[in-house]
Order: sequence, then structure tokens, then C-alpha cells
Amino acid sequence: MSGEGRPQEALRSALRDHWGRLLALLAAQYRRLDLAEEGLADAFEAAARTWPEAGVPDNPPAWLLTAARRRVLDVLRREATLARRMPLLEVDAGLAADAQRVMADAGEDVTDELLRLVLLCAHPALSREAAAALTLRLVLGVSTQDVARLFLQQTPTMAARLTRARQRVAGERFAVPPARDLAGRVQRVADVAYLAFTAGYAPGSGSDVVRADLAAEAVRLVRVVRALVADPELDALLALMLLQHSRRDARVRDGELVLLPDQDRTLWHAAEIAEAVDLLSPLVGAPPAPYLLQALVAAEHVVAPSSAGTAWDRVVARYDELLALGESPVVRLHRAVAVAERDGAEAGLAALAGITLRGHRLPAVRAELLARAGRRDDALAAYDAAIALCGNDAERAGLTRRRAGTAAR
Repeated sequence: MSGEGRPQEALRSALRDHWGRLLALLAAQYRRLDLAEEGLADAFEAAARTWPEAGVPDNPPAWLLTAARRRVLDVLRREATLARRMPLLEVDAGLAADAQRVMADAGEDVTDELLRLVLLCAHPALSREAAAALTLRLVLGVSTQDVARLFLQQTPTMAARLTRARQRVAGERFAVPPARDLAGRVQRVADVAYLAFTAGYAPGSGSDVVRADLAAEAVRLVRVVRALVADPELDALLALMLLQHSRRDARVRDGELVLLPDQDRTLWHAAEIAEAVDLLSPLVGAPPAPYLLQALVAAEHVVAPSSAGTAWDRVVARYDELLALGESPVVRLHRAVAVAERDGAEAGLAALAGITLRGHRLPAVRAELLARAGRRDDALAAYDAAIALCGNDAERAGLTRRRAGTAAR
């Protein structure tokens, strides 16, 4: 044991950097995802009790792996599945040495196991929402309580959802799919990560304006997957996330959402923007793909000196390319906003025609453009519709304030 380093920091570091790798190793060895997760959670609890007094071990992940394996083996013995085949003393004597060897040699084997875990969590049998929650829990080690908070659910409700998700994939092979299926599964991982990310920056209910903590976990997930699989779509997705996440400190002022044109650009995180631009540079000119085109739109916003100085022609053209890949009412809504910035409010209103979209965002955009066009009564009616549909307290307060400003004109 080493007395150096503060135990809580070492524990947080181990959770952040090693949870997914350790869980993948345990799941691969014992083929029991439930036991692997339970054993690893118990190991972290044991570390929280032991390390403050005994000191941080020289190899924290090996210590955790040893403790988790002991917990799993205890359960297996109670279930009478292991005792007949493996003597107790022989098992215990070899655990620590084996864990040290595994962690010392951790390379492609651990990487492969972690990839299997990531792909299992994104299995097609799960809904995207369930896959996102399960991935945060198993791959990143986010606690069930925190997953529930991030998705605005009660902890028992989320615990039940996670249990059902585990059961759905319990019988699936813990293996990397064949090459013909791998690209599709990686795409699903990307979609799951972006679902979690957008949930952070567009909370549909509750009092939070944004939930940057959820978005940050989604960014971390993409970084983990990119370390396992080389894929240009993941590069584009990470760039898109970084460009949007870089504006987190400017998105809220006095508890209210600040729209992009009104944000203080000095609060944007320059290092993340620079990383995103570096990721995008080799992809410029690549075949159009959804995350790449969205990232290029986001890049136009962050490189512009101001909202008025944005190259709206290029933004509209990128949205046209996105629509050429597939119809999307959300993309059409964003395109209408860009058209309004380029050609005026009436042109933007014309671009809204025919869009069908649930929720408050469509009437909120219509209200803003009607107000800009001087159509006061129509704008107030649109604001009323948006306010009635908005489930987020902070956004509803902002809409109410903007309606009052329009009414006072």
C-alpha cells in the first residue's frame, strides 16, 4: 500500500478511468453481467472504507479487480455453481497475483472486452433511451441515482428500467459483432451518446435550463468509444459535441436560457473549440453524413465574430444537405431560423410552413419570427401556444418574459 495521494481523489480517478474496463473484464470472465456489476460496486465500497486508513494501493485497478472477483466468487459459491470445481484456498491464493498480471498486461485484451461491453449496452433489442441509461451506468460507472437524476426520473423508476435493460441483453453474446454488423452497432453507440448529450442541452421538463453534467458524461462516452474504434463519424460526433458543449457557461444568465445571438462569446471554451476544429479539418470534403454536417453548422457559429457576421448562406446550404439525407422536422425548423437570419422574418415564417413537430419549440420559433415581422397579435397567440406546451420551468419563464415584451410594444 502507498500512503501517497488522497484516497477520495484516487477513488474518483479509478471510477472515472477504470470502471468500464474492470466491469468488461469481470463480465467476460464470469458471463454474468449482474454479478460483475454487483461485485465491482462492492469493491468500490470496500475501497472507500479501506483506503482512507490503509492507504491507496500501488495498483488501484488491480486491487479493485481482486476485491470484485472475491465478491463474485462468494456469490457463485453460495449458488453452489463454483464450489464443486474450484477449491476455496486455491481460488483466493491466485486472485491477487492474477489481477496484478491482468492489469499489468492491460492492452488489447481489455480494450476488446470494453468494446464488447459498449456494444452490448447499445444492443438493438433496447430502446435508445434504455441503451443510453445502461451505457452511462455500466460503461462510465455513473450511479443509478445519478442516472435517474440526469434523466429526470425517480431512482426506483430508473433502477427498474436498468434492471429490465440488463435482462433484455442477458442472453446476448458478449462479443464483437461480425464486420458486416459492426458499423451499424457503432452508429447506434453514437446515436445513444448524442441522445444523452441532447437531453442535457434540451431538458424537456424540470427546472434546469441546461444539464451540462449529463452532456459532459456523453462527451466522455464518445471519447471512450473513439479510443476503441476508429470511425470518422465518431470524430464528427465528438467535434459536434465539443462545439456545442464549449458554450455551456454562456447558455444561462440569471437562471434563464440565453439564445445563441445573445451569448457572451468570451465565456466560450476556446480549447474545446480548437480541438473540434482540428477534428473536423481532415473531414472537410468527405461524403456528407449527419453528424459531420451538424458539426460544420456548429463550426460556422463558433468561428463567426457575431451572430450577424455568421455565414448564413453556408448554414442554410448545410441544412439543405442534411435534408437531402432524410426528412427531419427538427432540421427544417433549424433551417427556417437560418433562413430568417439570412432573408428576414417573413422568409423564415414561409420556411416554417408544413412543419409538424410536437412540443413547444415550433410555436416558440414562430412567435419570435412573428414578433420580428411586427405581427403582434399573431405573435402573442403563438407565445401562448408555446407556453402551454413547455414543460421546462426555466424555458417557460423565458417565453413568458418575451411574450410580455411583445405585448408591451
